[in-house]
Amino acid sequence: MKFNIALTALAAGLCITSTLVHAQHDPGTPLTVAAKVALRGDAMSVRLPEMRVVRRNDILIVQADLVNGGNTDRMVFYRFKWLDSVGNQVGDGESWKQMVLMGQGMQTVKSVAPMSTAVDFRLEMNVETR
Repeated sequence: MKFNIALTALAAGLCITSTLVHAQHDPGTPLTVAAKVALRGDAMSVRLPEMRVVRRNDILIVQADLVNGGNTDRMVFYRFKWLDSVGNQVGDGESWKQMVLMGQGMQTVKSVAPMSTAVDFRLEMNVETR
C-alpha cells in the first residue's frame, strides 16, 4: 500500500517537473533541441527551430537558429557549455555573449568546442525585453 502511494506520488511529481521544464520553452522549439538548451527564465516568444551539430577533425561544432516570434525586440544572452562523456564541463567555459534579436527576426549562433574531449553541450540562454 505504501509502495503504491509512493509510486503514484513519484509519477505525479515527474509529470509536474516535466511540464514545468518544457513550459519555459516556446512550443515551436522541438523537444530534441529543447533538451540541449538550459533556459534561464521565460523564452519570451524566442524559439530554436533547428540546431545543427557536426564533428570536424574530432572537434564538435554547433549552430543554432534563434527566431523571435514576437513583434518586439529581445536581448538574448547566451553561452555554450561543453561536456565530456560523463557530463563534466570541458575547458574554462565561455563568457556570456549578447545579441539583439529583432521582432520577427532570426539569427544563427555558432560555437566550436575547445577540445576533442567535448562530446556534448548545453546552450545556456537568458531572454530579456530590450
